[in-house]
Amino acid sequence: MNSPALKRDSFHSVGIIRAIILVLMFGFSTYSGFSQTVKDKEKLQKTKRQLEEEIRYTTDLLEQTQKNKQNSLNRLQILNKQIKSREALIDAINRELNQVQTDITVENLQIDRMSKELSALKSDYARMIYHAYRMMNGYNKMMFIFSAKDFNQAYQRLKYYQQYASYRRRQAERIETTQSAINSKRIELENVKTQKLTLIHTQELEKQKLDREKLDKAKTIKELGSKEKKLLSTLRTKQQAAQRLEYEIEKLIAEEIRASEDRMHRAGDKEDRSGTKNNTSYSAIELTPKEKELSYSFGANKGKLPWPCDRGFISSKFGEHPHPVLEYVKVKNNGIDIMTERGSPVKSVFGGKVSRVMSFPNLNKVVIVRHGDYLTVYSNLSEVSVRDGQEVATKQAIGRVYINPEDQKSELHFEIWRGKVIQNPEEWLSGRY
Repeated sequence: MNSPALKRDSFHSVGIIRAIILVLMFGFSTYSGFSQTVKDKEKLQKTKRQLEEEIRYTTDLLEQTQKNKQNSLNRLQILNKQIKSREALIDAINRELNQVQTDITVENLQIDRMSKELSALKSDYARMIYHAYRMMNGYNKMMFIFSAKDFNQAYQRLKYYQQYASYRRRQAERIETTQSAINSKRIELENVKTQKLTLIHTQELEKQKLDREKLDKAKTIKELGSKEKKLLSTLRTKQQAAQRLEYEIEKLIAEEIRASEDRMHRAGDKEDRSGTKNNTSYSAIELTPKEKELSYSFGANKGKLPWPCDRGFISSKFGEHPHPVLEYVKVKNNGIDIMTERGSPVKSVFGGKVSRVMSFPNLNKVVIVRHGDYLTVYSNLSEVSVRDGQEVATKQAIGRVYINPEDQKSELHFEIWRGKVIQNPEEWLSGRY
């Protein structure tokens, strides 16, 4: 049978182990929470920098449109982007303010906790000094030591005095360290409060800029609304050009299918190749092993492809959506339009072979690059630096964006096809910022 003392020791050991586990768990969770907070702050700061860069870029584009005294659809598109970026920036500042307020609360709690600890240390130290004064002057100390029964007890009493003196020194050091930590925390708190005031001021300035931009947008829409006939005419011209491009792409695909069938026929391949052809919902072109590898590689990079322009933003999204001014009119887009700097270079988003270089009214020059099953289409170019059949590498320059002489607008139209199926380029390109 276990003795009561053994049971108490066992119980005590279990308690210690549990306490250690709880401390470790608390320490780990505290560290994890701190690490996550740091990551959140870094991510928020990165987002803010990106949004500020977007706003600087659209501001530059707006300044370019000032040369054209009349408000244009181009200016409205830039304003829409700038307003969206400004709203996102204000939201990011709000989130940062929340973080700063949390930091202020934590700093105050830490200062309060350390102040209570300092008060307790000072009280203990005061009691020790009083006790030392009353009971442990030099005479009493010597009497206490020499009244010992033997040398060992005298030695133990001497060690007691030494340990007591050492403890008093440690207490004094802890008081000094705690006071120093409190002072540092108060400085940190003042810095955080200053940061909060700066953020509030910045937020107010951004809100004022946003209000001005919204007024500018309303004015632009009103002015453009009086030009409904011209807008409709421009839209019809653009849609006709888009239909012509779609027809030419489908024609090119059909030609490549026929060429593929002719190659296979000349090779004398009479067997049923239903198991070796690509998915007919995408393409009926028989690919070489190298082309299959290229096609697979292109598909594996969905969401990671580089942008065809170094800078710019999407001014018109993929699919059907309302016209920015003519609310009752729907606009269909087979790709995306990217507003960029005047004459910006255009680059291939992936390695491949130039299938066709063409030129159309209202679309200017067009380059189509094949990547196995996939096609990338770059239109509204002023000049082209590649030719039919040329191999191109990822990010290789293939031309420059056309500059509209009326409003100085530079806008690339970009499409992605997989066989006969049109893709949403936004799903394929990497995050811009």
